[in-house]
Amino acid sequence: MGKKLYVGNLSYQVDDAALGELFAAHGQVQSAQVIMDRETGRSKGFGFVEMSSEDEAQAAISALSGKEHGGRALTVNEAKPREPRSGGGGGGGGGGYGGGRGNRF
Repeated sequence: MGKKLYVGNLSYQVDDAALGELFAAHGQVQSAQVIMDRETGRSKGFGFVEMSSEDEAQAAISALSGKEHGGRALTVNEAKPREPRSGGGGGGGGGGYGGGRGNRF
């Protein structure tokens, strides 16, 4: 099973292919994805790279974290599992209309 890495502080000119090439010197890259803004189509300045082994991932972190690329010092570390998104406020809880006490005349 491969290891997924977070890569931050990327130059906005870096695309998926360039990101993959950057990490290929440190092992086999399973996937490389620069995260793009849905509305503007521009890079958000970070991405994810999946290496084929944990050893390769650690080698890439050691070699690239803090290294300058495109005029910016890269942040490279192990990607954290995605947090489940909260529903953004008071979802559930059943409607507020008396729960079964209706129409007692």
